[in-house]
Amino acid sequence: MPNPILLLTVLLTLGVIFVNGWTDAPNAIATCITTGCLSERTAIWMSAVFNFLGVLVMTKINSSVAATISNMVDFGTDTRYALIALCASLFSIVVYSAAASSLGIPTSESHSLIAGLSGAAIAIQHGIGGINMTEWIKVFYGLALSLVCGFAAGWLICRLIMFLCRDLDYDKTNAFFRNAQIFGAASMSFMHGAQDGQKFIGVLFLGFAFYSGQNSVTGAVIPVWMMLVCSAVMALGTSVGGKKIIQAVGADLVKLERYQGFSADLAGAFCLLFSTVSGIPVSTTHTKTCAIMGAGAVKSIRDINFHVLCEMMLAWIFTFPGCGLISYAMTVIFLHITH
Repeated sequence: MPNPILLLTVLLTLGVIFVNGWTDAPNAIATCITTGCLSERTAIWMSAVFNFLGVLVMTKINSSVAATISNMVDFGTDTRYALIALCASLFSIVVYSAAASSLGIPTSESHSLIAGLSGAAIAIQHGIGGINMTEWIKVFYGLALSLVCGFAAGWLICRLIMFLCRDLDYDKTNAFFRNAQIFGAASMSFMHGAQDGQKFIGVLFLGFAFYSGQNSVTGAVIPVWMMLVCSAVMALGTSVGGKKIIQAVGADLVKLERYQGFSADLAGAFCLLFSTVSGIPVSTTHTKTCAIMGAGAVKSIRDINFHVLCEMMLAWIFTFPGCGLISYAMTVIFLHITH
């Protein structure tokens, strides 16, 4: 790569994908570990494999989420400055996500990405003209879908399982749900890769388009090598694991039994499948966390640790303005340095 800005953009994109696999993927296996279905090491490696498959398979079948991310912002007609702004936004995402992860806060890499791209677009266009509201509105749809659908699906599936198993022997059903929860965790990992992997593939694809002098990727086909690289890096990030996040989501938020953990995994995977096929970028963190709360609330709403929930909510709320402002500042600095 003769262009140092493109090289830095590629490295930062892969860095963000790695951080996503490190910080977001543990949400998919948190309940499976804390209910004793799998050891932490086994669950992490299983998640890494299914994250890889999710990115590769779903992007090949349906890449609408990647298209939404690529078309969400407008960096202008000068593709050199556009590439610099994209590079700045990715740098801000890595800084923000790494800081949050070190504190054990389960941030949404999806929202960090959207906020980072938006802050950079506003900086380079000197106003909100850099935001494509037709595509950006899908973010609000995704936010509502992840919160409402995640909680509702977790609650309904858990209630249905309780009804179907009401007359069955507890020990036998508990043994069944051990294996069922492994399947659910694998499904969540697959859909995490399918949803989040596409977002970052869309950004990487956009970077190469800017380097080629194109300010749009509309109608272009994502190359297979890009899918392979992104899926491999996400799997590598997942293999590192996120012990603090697993503890916060899987144990501190609400204590679950195995059938509740399976309900949360199945609900989260279903919601992510629906949103991915619809081309709506949602937060996998929000979706899984809300599914856990829905499954946990079946017994009693008081089972939910609202102190932990409030900490998560504050982190989520701060992501948009926090990461967006960092990206705005980084873009201004990067453009000034390279002017």
